[in-house]
Parts: sequence; C-alpha cells; structure tokens
Amino acid sequence: MRWEDINTKWRGLTIKDKVEGVRVIPLTPYVSHLLHCLPRRNAFVFASASRGKAVTSQTMSIPRTPHTNACTVAGIDGLTLHGLRRSFKSLTEWLDIPAGVVAQLMGHKPSATAEKHYVVRPLDLLRLHHEKIEAWILEQAGVQFTSASEVGKLRLVNEN
Repeated sequence: MRWEDINTKWRGLTIKDKVEGVRVIPLTPYVSHLLHCLPRRNAFVFASASRGKAVTSQTMSIPRTPHTNACTVAGIDGLTLHGLRRSFKSLTEWLDIPAGVVAQLMGHKPSATAEKHYVVRPLDLLRLHHEKIEAWILEQAGVQFTSASEVGKLRLVNEN
C-alpha cells in the first residue's frame, strides 16, 4: 500500500484485492491515527526499515515475520494472519452487522442473487458499520481513543 492509497478527504483506503484487483474500504479513525503515526520512509506505508541503495523503493512484502514478532511481544501463541480475518468475521456477530457488509469489507464476492444484483453499498454506508466494529473492538480491548485526537485534524486547544 502506498501513501497515495490513503484518502483522508473521503476517508477511504485503496487496497489490493486478489479477486477484484483493488477495492476501497472505509478508513476508520483509529486506523487512520495509527497509519499517520508511521514514519514516511518512502512511497510505501509499510516501508522496509532496511538501509541500502534501494531504500526509496522497498516495501515489506511478507508481513508474517513482523506479525510473529508482535505476537511474541504480546504473549500470543498460534495467531495467524488468517486467524485475524476469522476473528474479525466472528466478532461482527456480536454487533449484528449485516453479513453482506462484513463480506464486502473482507473482500468476499457476493453469494446471493440479491447481493450480486440489487444491493449497492457506498463507502459511507460501509463506514457506518466499520466504525461501529472498530469502536466496539477498541472498547473490548480497553483502548481509549477519541477521533478528536486524530492526526492531521485541527482541534481546539484551551489556553487555561
């Protein structure tokens, strides 16, 4: 993913998709905050930290090692990247998120005829549900975050 794939104006994130090629998903407030806190080493959001002649064009291509390292630090054994996808899908059941919305966020093809031909979900509708999912996950994890602290946005500073 490149920095140009992050659309802060319309709060969308363009990601590669093995089915459609690319797709746009909502950029949720906390994820936006995390992404904007990353260093800008080159055109890639998840740039390689290695130094060398080609540092301007390097990107992490296999996230397995950083994921494994993060799990080790967190004391989590056996959590795979695909396991994170399964957990996301399972956790949305607690929030009564429509299955078609979850499938679209995950990049799954529509399975029912109505989903294929009649249901159109614009980015703003997906965002409504995606932000609800994010807020619930942050609450369950005990992470305190307010969108007012989002990077790149103006905020009122009280001078008392």
